[in-house]
Amino acid sequence: MNLDVFLSLFSLMLISLAVFLVSKKLNLPYTVLLVIAGSLLVPLSHIELFSYITSFELTPELLFFVFLPILIFESAYNMNIRHVTENIYSIGLLAVVGLIVSTLFVGVVGYYLFDAANFPVPMLVLLLFGAIISSTDPVAVLALFKEYGAPQRLTLIFEGESLFNDATGFAAFLIVLDLMTQGYQGYESALASLFSFSTMLGGGIAFGLIMGFIFAKLIETVRGNEHLEITLTLLVAHLTFILSEVISEHLKIGEHSIRLSSIIATLIASMVMGNFGRYKMSPHVEEYMEQFWGYFAFVTNSLVFILMGLLFADLAIDLNVAILPILLAIAVVAVGRAVSVYPLLWLMNKTGKERTIPRHWMHLLAWGSLRGSLAVIMVLLIPDNLTIPDWHFSFSVKQFIAAVTIGSIYFTLLIKATTIGKVMRALNIDRLTDQEIIGYHKSKARMFNESLLKINELLQLQQLIPEQHHGLQQHYQLLHENACYECRKAIGECPRLNEDMLRIYALGIEKEELKCIYQRGEINEKIYKKILNMLSIQTERIKQGQPQVTSANEHFPIDGFEQLALLFSRLAFWRKHAFKVSELYLYERTLNKIIHRVIAELQSPENSSVRDIFDDSNALEKILSLYKDLESNTRHKMQTLIKENSDLLNSLNASAAKTSVNAIQIETLNKLYKNEVITNKLFIMLRNELSENKIN
Repeated sequence: MNLDVFLSLFSLMLISLAVFLVSKKLNLPYTVLLVIAGSLLVPLSHIELFSYITSFELTPELLFFVFLPILIFESAYNMNIRHVTENIYSIGLLAVVGLIVSTLFVGVVGYYLFDAANFPVPMLVLLLFGAIISSTDPVAVLALFKEYGAPQRLTLIFEGESLFNDATGFAAFLIVLDLMTQGYQGYESALASLFSFSTMLGGGIAFGLIMGFIFAKLIETVRGNEHLEITLTLLVAHLTFILSEVISEHLKIGEHSIRLSSIIATLIASMVMGNFGRYKMSPHVEEYMEQFWGYFAFVTNSLVFILMGLLFADLAIDLNVAILPILLAIAVVAVGRAVSVYPLLWLMNKTGKERTIPRHWMHLLAWGSLRGSLAVIMVLLIPDNLTIPDWHFSFSVKQFIAAVTIGSIYFTLLIKATTIGKVMRALNIDRLTDQEIIGYHKSKARMFNESLLKINELLQLQQLIPEQHHGLQQHYQLLHENACYECRKAIGECPRLNEDMLRIYALGIEKEELKCIYQRGEINEKIYKKILNMLSIQTERIKQGQPQVTSANEHFPIDGFEQLALLFSRLAFWRKHAFKVSELYLYERTLNKIIHRVIAELQSPENSSVRDIFDDSNALEKILSLYKDLESNTRHKMQTLIKENSDLLNSLNASAAKTSVNAIQIETLNKLYKNEVITNKLFIMLRNELSENKIN
């Protein structure tokens, strides 16, 4: 039997890979085809040779404690906290208020709709269904948003809502489930439900912050040991989730049990890791993390969606009986989603708390609300023997909710997911902005320019004969000139647009140089994050049509998690945020380096692509003037610090030289090992000596 389970698991993974390849050829959403494939596996399993295929089952424990933390961490790790806080009103309204509105709408309106259709279902059952089906799943729709070119802010709002409403939806699910099992006692039950909902969300946030910062410190402690760093990220996701559940089972205040939302705790801990902890990782581990977690999320989603198809094909309710409630459920859920989107976002636009959300964005948010794995998890968590007064059907409450939930999921995947691209085109949401059009042509021009440089290099290395070089050069030169022409044409007579693109290009150079400096070990994490945050703020300002800087001495605020870290450090944690004199000097020196790199690149006669694309000399001179002022300002601050601290320069130069030499030694050792010049034994010996500073 165990062999059948493992054979089933790996067969499903193999089928998932085949479905992924087919989805690319047919240009259909991957998750949609997975569900269809899962449905087709049921009749296949009736053949004796393939009877093992259904041996691997989705159990509540597997979904809840293994799969769900992976999906939460992978999504939350890559969310930028500053972008989330900038859109917190829209995300919060949709994820919390919107979900509650949708749940109540499905429960109350659905009750009267089902009753009118002569299919009377108790309101509590429909409220439970509403809590399950109202949370949106980001997996399928985000892939489509990115493929069809949805605006970055719209994508962020939808992803933020999908992550946070998982926690809200699960909290609402537990509360309604308690009301069904313990009975509704009127006013006292309502107050207890409100208290439980508040503690789940508030407690989950607090516990997630604590776990995130603790594991960030642990990763900093083991920095350099990639296996331990990766293992700690696995632990932060699953341990936060499991400990939240353990605490919820044992924590009580008086007669009241205190529940923590394991979903929101894992979500917050993952965001702390992504926005704070990632900078404590070794550079190569930090770059590998997205691939590592992306792979696990891909496998997890593949198994969940293909097994979802198996569940639907194996429903206990006869399809002839289930078809009416499924259709009614689809209708009430669709209207409930619209009711939870349009009024709330209209109200937010009226208050002016956030940048206006256009009406056509609201249309897509209402239509693109796909459902997925969390809904299936909640259905499986319903007790098989759950019953309720006034339930007179031959099938159980769980079987009914499973049927309408999976039917609704099928509708969102087969109808909504396959039409999102058409809806986006009809609403003109996929239209490129003026900056994106210029960026498109600018990127092509840059690629073709690099191609020309590579062709010249191949000729010098005698890997191309002159005739081949001439033909390729003519081809790419023509492509480069066409791209430059299209770029200038797109810029037209709008100098501001040209200037903004140049500023973003310059900030990109700064970020690239900053990361190289950090990876060489010339600066610490605190300096790196402060400068990176400053550059990100400047980039966002330009995209929103604001000035890049107000003055050469402008002070930029630290991000949200850095402020929380500062609070923790004051209470008892591990570091002070204030710069030491040496750190302040390194900060100014790093600024000077990245600014100098921008000036050098913009002025370089070899960098003809910049001048070909941005032939507005006024914009170029304006930006060069700004960066020269910034360079002069940082140089002045450096000189002031040196005068006030006479021994500072010598000690810092010696330290920087030692860091650079150490980096070269490590790089040389790695090359020797990869090229098999030295054995594994020698590699380990020399690496240990380097780590213990035995090699000078």
